[in-house]
Amino acid sequence: MIARGLASTRHPLLAHVIPMRRCNLACTYCNEYDDFSPPVPIGEMQRRLDKLAALGTSVITISGGEPLMHPEIEEIIARIRRHGMIAGLITNGYLLVPDKIRKLNEAGLEYLQISIDNVEPDEVSMKSLKVLRKKLGYLAEYADFDVNINSVIGGGIKFPEDALEITGVAQDLGFSTSLGIIHDSSGQVKPLTPREERVYRRIKSYGSTSYTRLDWFQENLAKGRPNNWHCRAGARYLYICEDGLVHYCSQQRGYPGIPLADYGIDDIEREFYSKKPCAPGCTIGCVQRVSVIDHWRAPQDRVATSLNAQNVEAPVHVDHLAGNPSR
Repeated sequence: MIARGLASTRHPLLAHVIPMRRCNLACTYCNEYDDFSPPVPIGEMQRRLDKLAALGTSVITISGGEPLMHPEIEEIIARIRRHGMIAGLITNGYLLVPDKIRKLNEAGLEYLQISIDNVEPDEVSMKSLKVLRKKLGYLAEYADFDVNINSVIGGGIKFPEDALEITGVAQDLGFSTSLGIIHDSSGQVKPLTPREERVYRRIKSYGSTSYTRLDWFQENLAKGRPNNWHCRAGARYLYICEDGLVHYCSQQRGYPGIPLADYGIDDIEREFYSKKPCAPGCTIGCVQRVSVIDHWRAPQDRVATSLNAQNVEAPVHVDHLAGNPSR
């Protein structure tokens, strides 16, 4: 993927697709779900995946909502793999049972991530270690794909020390681990409290266990400092909502808001060179990880007018260095 990314800037490296906006949970910090939407029909999902393949996309991550609620989730994964693209899945883990894991194996899933927010469920999140421990055991026993467990600290999380226990359990089971930082509803990047920073430093000292960590980016988030980088959303990274529209990311839905079916090389080139005003305070690490491949070249000399005209500020939510923390 990196080699292809260095060779050409005219194709996406990573796309997030949403086959299901509905979720079986209602975490208070999440704005990426509802409790009523139907699944996207499998035929439409296949057409979207075919188009992403035609654009030259390297990796597809399936998210939501809760994607395992989609009745044809295995067919979606299999379609991705038939195109030779890498297939990943972000889930809350509640629907993982041995038979479902075996079906994901057969479909060709290559990686899966679960964010676990606390040890005991509370009013903020039910994605707790207590509830999911049995599911983690199933994954350790049956999964042929890579598993990453993400823990979080920051706004709304009562006990930041929970992240240490979650990380320890995940590592004991042989999973990779990562850490996300949640920011509050003001939309500003805020520094960690001393208590949260102690946990952050402990987990960071574990070294290479996080397959998604970019130290300098996360360091600035932890200290509440902006990052200086070229956001390539809309070009190297695409977020495809359940309606089939292309957005910069989960927190900037509406821009550019073009149907994937109509998205082409001209759109990719425009967004590659467009400077996004929300970038300095952005907490969406999956976009950062993809964009860093091109950080050394092609300064952005255009302004993303659709965002700038709306006076968009830093997006709220979770540091996607953890994957998709709103999951």
